Amino acid sequence: MKNYILSIFNDLSNKLDYLQNQSILLEVPKNTGHGDLSCNIAMILSKQLKKSPREVAEEIISSLKYSDNIINDIKIAGHGFINFYFTDSFSSKIINEILEQGDNFGKTKIYAGKKANVEFVSANPTGPLTVGHGRNAVVGDTLANLLSWVGYKVDREYYFNNAGRQMRVLGDSVKLRYLELLGEKITFPEDYYQGEYIKDIAQKLIDEKGDTLKKDDPDGNFKEKAENEIFDDIKTTLSNLKIHHDIFYNEKQLYDDGKIKNLLNELKYKKLSYEKDGAVWFKITELGGEQDKVIVKATGEPTYRLPDIAYHITKFERGYDLIVDLFGSDHNATYPDVLAGLKANGKNTEKIKIIIHQFVTILENGQIVKMSTRKANFITLDELTEEVGSDVVRYFFNMRDVSSHMNFDLSLAKTQSDENPVFYLQYAHARICSILNMIKDEKLKVSTDHLELLVKNEEKLLIKKLRQFKEEIELSARLFETHRICTYLEELATHFHKFYTFCRILGSEKNLAEARIALATATKTVIKNGLQILGVSAPEKM
Repeated sequence: MKNYILSIFNDLSNKLDYLQNQSILLEVPKNTGHGDLSCNIAMILSKQLKKSPREVAEEIISSLKYSDNIINDIKIAGHGFINFYFTDSFSSKIINEILEQGDNFGKTKIYAGKKANVEFVSANPTGPLTVGHGRNAVVGDTLANLLSWVGYKVDREYYFNNAGRQMRVLGDSVKLRYLELLGEKITFPEDYYQGEYIKDIAQKLIDEKGDTLKKDDPDGNFKEKAENEIFDDIKTTLSNLKIHHDIFYNEKQLYDDGKIKNLLNELKYKKLSYEKDGAVWFKITELGGEQDKVIVKATGEPTYRLPDIAYHITKFERGYDLIVDLFGSDHNATYPDVLAGLKANGKNTEKIKIIIHQFVTILENGQIVKMSTRKANFITLDELTEEVGSDVVRYFFNMRDVSSHMNFDLSLAKTQSDENPVFYLQYAHARICSILNMIKDEKLKVSTDHLELLVKNEEKLLIKKLRQFKEEIELSARLFETHRICTYLEELATHFHKFYTFCRILGSEKNLAEARIALATATKTVIKNGLQILGVSAPEKM
């Protein structure tokens, strides 16, 4: 529908010079009484043309050439919005399109031929994934789905570091528990990893090696065993949520391939680094930053900035047109340094989309559950998934804007009623499946021969909502906002339930019943496709 409006505006630009090279923005009005699509171009041009927005709108409308079979009316609203109303016959054609395309309805090729890299999770293997990681994982995977639906070839990537202090502490934590399980009295440092999983890894080493590792360096068998066990658990946890990565990129590779050395040499050559107090500093002030930052400590150990810059350079070298990074809010103040480093390397940072997600709070019996990876008094992502199911976990993490803090309400998540949005959507899909099973006994079929009979308000509103699906996907992908899909689906389900309440299918005249069956089938398809993007199942029975 947008394409048709844009085409008639394009034709009009040959007559009205002021429309040439103008970007025409079309939006679906929130108020259904304001038409099917709305345009604000008259208000944008008002000052330039020294006319009131309504005058500009009237001139545009009077000059537009369009088909009466497609557009029923065009009205001016408010300060100069141009609102388009489509004919019922044109609107109902979306049912044919949905039924013809089925599982592919909503997919477009807008970005066909382009490659995208979505990096998400990227947790070092020091412990189980928590609910905080869960939000990152689910939203990252859903964004990758969205980008695939609009034509991108998407690589899902996981970046990790199995070296450094964190991993040394992990290895030491396992060794201390190993010695403790062998009967030795040990003092366990306050800042070491204290979860039960550490004892489990230590016990496995005892089962495999006995007491032969007592004198081993924690950085050897202990760290290696912990890394392997934890990474296997992480992959299983993600798999339970239907999440799989195409690429696992180890920070160590940056050193082995000489990427770190090359970057240091380039910064030095461009006079963007210097030595001070035994450390190497990145001259960010030369690039517009507020203060220079250390990239190699006096100990010779790099700060996160250096490998992160080198790592992102590899993404450019791998030919991605879009690079998406999903970070927790603890990265808010730090990622600009990485972008500055990339600019210094001559990279086009416009290709990078940084998405910062806020914290998740788990509520249980009205109380906040505190979380600490090292103290191990946290809810793991596995535990949450076992408690409420993968469908609920995925939907709940997607249904709120990632830029806002999220309260994950366990009591709501476990509710089997319309209050739970997952149940509400899945029930709508299952109800339609039930209807389609019943029509077989009534000798009815899915038919689009008499869609003109769909004239009731509930039918029109449902059709109107179905029309918006493809545009909603495109907008969600362009804005990198997965919660928009959830909002759309919930509104669609609401329209369907109203349609089902006021528009009888079984018992109606045959042609009308079959038109309504076609409408219900199209709704089922769109609900299923939307849930597929979110990674949520669409059950046929509940």
